[in-house]
Amino acid sequence: MPAPRTAPVSSATLALLLAMLLWSSSFIAMKVALEGFDPMVVVFGRMGISSAVFLALWRNFRHVRYRKGDWKRLGAMALCEPCLYFVFEAYALRYTSASQAGMIVSVMPLCVAVAAWIVLGERLARRVWSGFVLAIIGVIWLSLGGASSDNAPNPLLGNLLELCAMVSATGYVINAKKLSATYPPLFITAVQSLAGSAFFLPLLFLPTTQLPDAFPLLPTLSVVYLGTCISLGAYGLYNFGVSRLPAGQASAFINLIPVITLLMGRVLLGDQLTPQQYAASALVLVGVLLSQGRGATATEKASPNDTAPRPGGQK
Repeated sequence: MPAPRTAPVSSATLALLLAMLLWSSSFIAMKVALEGFDPMVVVFGRMGISSAVFLALWRNFRHVRYRKGDWKRLGAMALCEPCLYFVFEAYALRYTSASQAGMIVSVMPLCVAVAAWIVLGERLARRVWSGFVLAIIGVIWLSLGGASSDNAPNPLLGNLLELCAMVSATGYVINAKKLSATYPPLFITAVQSLAGSAFFLPLLFLPTTQLPDAFPLLPTLSVVYLGTCISLGAYGLYNFGVSRLPAGQASAFINLIPVITLLMGRVLLGDQLTPQQYAASALVLVGVLLSQGRGATATEKASPNDTAPRPGGQK
C-alpha cells in the first residue's frame, strides 16, 4: 500500500504562522466588538457568519465519508472549541486586557504536550521541552515588563477565565489531531462553526444576554472579521497544520501569540514596548524555533491516527 501523502513541513509551518498572526489580531478585534455588543451576541455573530459561508460551500464536502461513531469525537471537539472556549474567552476579555489574555495563551502548548503524551502517545525530544521552558520564561518576563492597563477592571478573574479557555482549547487540539486522520481540515472547521452556531443561538435568549438595538460600525466590522478571517481562516490554517505535524509540536507556535499581540498593539494602537519586552519577545521566538525542525519529535507511538489525511478523508 503506498505511503500516505503528506505536505512539506514548510507548508504546515507557514499555515501555522499565518494562523498565529490571525489569532493574535483576534484579541484586538474581540475587544473592539465587546465595546458594542454583549459577549454572546459577538460569539454567535462570528459563528453564524462562518456557518453561512460553509453552508454555501457545503457541496465541496460531498466526497467526505463519515465514519460510524465519530460523532462522539466530533461532538467533544466542538464542545471544547468553539463552545466552551468562546464562553470563557468572551467574558475573560471583559475583565482583562487583550495583551494579558494573549500572555495566558502561552500555557496551552504545555497543556497540549502533556495531553498528547497521555492520549496520542507523542513523546517530545528534550530540546522541545527546553524550547517550551524558554518560551514560558519569556512570556512571564513580558508580563512583568508590561505596564498595568486601565482596560482590565478585574484582571485576576479575566486571566482565570482565559486559563479555562486554554484547557478547553487543549481538548480541541487533541480531538482535532485524532479526527485529522479521517477528515480534511476544512470539514473539521465547518463542523466547529455549525456546532458553535447551534450552541450559542439559544444563549441569545437568556435574560442575561443584551440583544443589540444598534449596530455601531467598528464593533460590527470586528464581528464580521472574527467570523470570516478568524473562524474560517485561522481555524482552517491551524487544522491543516496540526494534521501534518505532531500536536505538541504544532501547539508550540501558540507561544508566538503574546509577542505578535504586543507588536500589533504598538502598530495599531500606539502602545510602546520597553527594552525588557523586546528582549522577552526575542526569548519567546527562540523557544519556538528551538522546538521546531528535525528531531523535534522523539519516537512516537505507532498509530494510524498519526498519518496525514488524504483527499476525501480516506487513509
